[in-house]
Amino acid sequence: MNISTINLQEEYKKTEISKILNFFDEELVGLGPVKSRIKEISALLLIDKLRKTLSITSASPGLHMSFTGSPGTGKTTVGIKMADILYQLGYSKKGHLLTVTRDDLVGQYIGHTAPKTKEVLKKAMGGVLFIDEAYYLYKPDNERDYGSEAIEILLQVMENQRDDLVVILAGYKEPMDKFYESNPGLSSRIANHIDFPDYTVSELLEISKMMLEEQQYQLTLDAEFALSNYIQKRKERPLFANARSVKNALDRARMRQANRIFDSREQILTKKELVYLEANDILQSTIFN
Repeated sequence: MNISTINLQEEYKKTEISKILNFFDEELVGLGPVKSRIKEISALLLIDKLRKTLSITSASPGLHMSFTGSPGTGKTTVGIKMADILYQLGYSKKGHLLTVTRDDLVGQYIGHTAPKTKEVLKKAMGGVLFIDEAYYLYKPDNERDYGSEAIEILLQVMENQRDDLVVILAGYKEPMDKFYESNPGLSSRIANHIDFPDYTVSELLEISKMMLEEQQYQLTLDAEFALSNYIQKRKERPLFANARSVKNALDRARMRQANRIFDSREQILTKKELVYLEANDILQSTIFN
């Protein structure tokens, strides 16, 4: 019997992607443009799936993606959730995500790159291959570099086995743009380019509180003000890595709190003393010197 109607809400519930999209809204701070693009891609894939159910012929949507942005802006986290969405909607057989860099793909001598790249692709098949800092694959100034060989193999798989593997290329926006200019074959196979904006100070402060809450720490009001100042100053320094830099700062603040408590040699400690980070635990950072 031919199906002529379909219940969108029921089909949406069956996929369980609502849980994943809710994660973006409820647990992922900021990244408004990224969340919008993920929802758009999810909607396209769901409707494409329903069209196939009703035997409506259409070309399969392009699934390969490019994530550009600074370090610590959630690219890997979004990649993992995107792999879940693809699995729930039937576009990924296994739903796993394999994260690699140049070192995992490129060999150091003739004949070494092809087997390395093919081994990685074999492990990633049925899921998502996430290549971080993908622009390091291409080093045109080095004649003895074998990155171009890895790119050629990657291109063939992205084209010929696109139903078996989704590739996400990630890295800083400017070098990624140059990478695509030098490798137009790669760029033409990427259907979804998503730019990850840097977090604002208030967003990073919110992320900090979430990180601390997970480990049952809290900030005093003065410490919260000090951390806000720290983030503002750190954002202006070189090598700032958004949430990653904030996590490192909190780890150091926890160490200072532990040493402060230890040096006080108090015999009796309250729960409050063990839970709260104080302003001085933040202000001892070299950022304030």
